[in-house]
Amino acid sequence: MISPRRLRPPTQIARLWLAGALLLYLGLAVYQLGLPGLHYDEAKEAGVNAMELLTGAPVSPFRDAGLSLFGVTLPLMVQDYIGALNVYLALPFLALTGIGVPNLRALPVLTGLAALLLLERAVSEWVALGRRLPSQEPAPISLAGLLAVTLLAASPSFVFWSRQGIFVTNLTQPFTLLCVWQGLAWLRRDRPRALLLSAAGAGLAIYAKLLALWVVGPFALLVATWILWRLLRSARVVDPQALPLPALSLPLLGKALLLFLLALSPLILFNLMTGGTVSRIGGNLGQSYYGVNNGEFLANLGTRLGQLIQVLRGDQFWYLGGVQSNPLAPFLAGLALLLGLAKGWRAGRRAHLILPLALLALAVVASTFTVSDLFVTHYALLHVALAGVLGLALAAFFPEEGLGSAWKALRGKERLALAGALGLILWLLLDGAASLGYHRLLGQSGGLGDHSDASYALAYHLRYNGLGSPIALDWGMDAPVRFLSQGTVTPIEIFGYDQLEQPDPAFVQRLGLFLGNPQNVYLLHAPGFTVFQGRRQAFLDQAHLSGGTPILEKTFSQRDGTPLFELWRVVR
Repeated sequence: MISPRRLRPPTQIARLWLAGALLLYLGLAVYQLGLPGLHYDEAKEAGVNAMELLTGAPVSPFRDAGLSLFGVTLPLMVQDYIGALNVYLALPFLALTGIGVPNLRALPVLTGLAALLLLERAVSEWVALGRRLPSQEPAPISLAGLLAVTLLAASPSFVFWSRQGIFVTNLTQPFTLLCVWQGLAWLRRDRPRALLLSAAGAGLAIYAKLLALWVVGPFALLVATWILWRLLRSARVVDPQALPLPALSLPLLGKALLLFLLALSPLILFNLMTGGTVSRIGGNLGQSYYGVNNGEFLANLGTRLGQLIQVLRGDQFWYLGGVQSNPLAPFLAGLALLLGLAKGWRAGRRAHLILPLALLALAVVASTFTVSDLFVTHYALLHVALAGVLGLALAAFFPEEGLGSAWKALRGKERLALAGALGLILWLLLDGAASLGYHRLLGQSGGLGDHSDASYALAYHLRYNGLGSPIALDWGMDAPVRFLSQGTVTPIEIFGYDQLEQPDPAFVQRLGLFLGNPQNVYLLHAPGFTVFQGRRQAFLDQAHLSGGTPILEKTFSQRDGTPLFELWRVVR
């Protein structure tokens, strides 16, 4: 007969499980890392500024807002709501390995790895808090934490968003999880350093991208509510088993606030210099830049809930060359949540799953407001939070938290435990099949649209034919070309950002400055891929009016032969 001690596998087994999940993620994430093609946002929000800093070229900070230090301009932000952290973190990767796409993407892949490790810590800390483990001990690796990491390791959404993590600003993931982990550790262990780290993580997450507020804000609210509830309860009921409330003093709060603001200082300075974030939010309160009505809460909520399901399936990556998915993931997730809630309710552990689920629900509600559009990429952060909730739900399928109890339940053929194990295996297999399927499609297509590797051919043609200053008449070409050419080609964007559907009144005037020089070349998207409308026709009309003849000199196509980029000249 096996003794209870033998039924508790040592910590090494938990570590091996964790290491296996991390290796699975890395294997799927690093394969053919140069594909798909470099997206504009990857280049704009990290690559170009990092390349400029490394090569000594003049730095082009967003809105010309930067700090001058030792003769070098350091950018503060890369968008009104995205900080420049990726720029600085990319520097060692590019300095050590050279300027290239896989070199740049090594950063977000490792960011995803850090997110998995911190997810396990955050979930395990919540489990330890719920089980009232001694505050002197770090939280042991929990079954729930391992399950959460496993659910992400092969997920197409997590794997392929991590590969292009700069595109989705996946830096919000580890910093937000650091905030949650250390905030929970402060509640359980009453260590001032944990509160300070939580505050710093919150500030860095928000600086990385403003949408981290969706999680950081509700988490701070839930922590404050929990402390208040404990204070009111302790005044009425004495619970000798309850963990003591963490000590909170004005000096400690002041230090936490200082660290939070210090992490946000580049964002604050940027707004003192430009007012960009404030004006961007203020100007899009009612209707966003892309036309989303922020007042239509229910419609936006419906869109966001649909995206949450889509992220579980992983079928949003059409631009990799086709669609793969795990069609059972939403069903398995819903079943896990329902059974996990029911099991926790019967066991008297209602808060164990309800509070994390409430945090996720509040984040989804917050996500219905946008200054841009209801992009599914925004859910790269909430996907990680959802995995944490699902890990807690699946762990409830077993009698007690821990690998030992899970193994005992499986050996005893307990139905719920067997169902949980089979569901996890099925989920993992379907996710892995979808991720491998995307890799197969990607190897054939090279990426589609804005993610096509046709941009590589465009950049190399411009560089090695001495076309250093092409005139960009549409969005999406400038930053990738600058990075891929290592700064030897600098497109001049004249299409104008103010209006999407038609050129602004000054467009013709800007275009006229270049039409007189027959050496100039002009970049356009092929019909069907145009982002900023009306510029093509205006260019053709003005070329004829100026006495020239527009000539399509070269076309750059996707691997399937579909034209994507066009290179024009105006001859006389």
